[in-house]
Amino acid sequence: MELSKLTPNFAVADIRETVHFYREKLGFELVILVPESQDSVEQQFAEGKEYVYAMMKKGNVELMFQRYDSFHEDVSLADKKISGASVSFFIEGEGVEAFYDELKNRGIEMSELKLTWYNIREFYLKDNNGYILGFAEEKK
Repeated sequence: MELSKLTPNFAVADIRETVHFYREKLGFELVILVPESQDSVEQQFAEGKEYVYAMMKKGNVELMFQRYDSFHEDVSLADKKISGASVSFFIEGEGVEAFYDELKNRGIEMSELKLTWYNIREFYLKDNNGYILGFAEEKK
């Protein structure tokens, strides 16, 4: 098998809340939503409807979010306990310092921006579900 792409699928408690966090706090855009009925694909939230899945993107980075119950139905090997992450998602790009400055006053739990021994400027943040995202840029 030749591998071509990796798109994390985060198990989350609430799709609306998660989409709001990623859109308003991190600047991701909503690509698609799947309602609880799983009979359609939508591009925006409808009033009074519950959702089990959303895909979002920023630049070339795509993330999937799936409500816990739906996730465990689809991914039978997944552990049923609900917790944050025991892994971090490391995202590389350009403009990490400006992005850090943009986020630091938005009430997000974040580490300091630092230059690592491996010559990368990076910081980490915790999303509304407890997942850890790292943002990094190689120092030139």
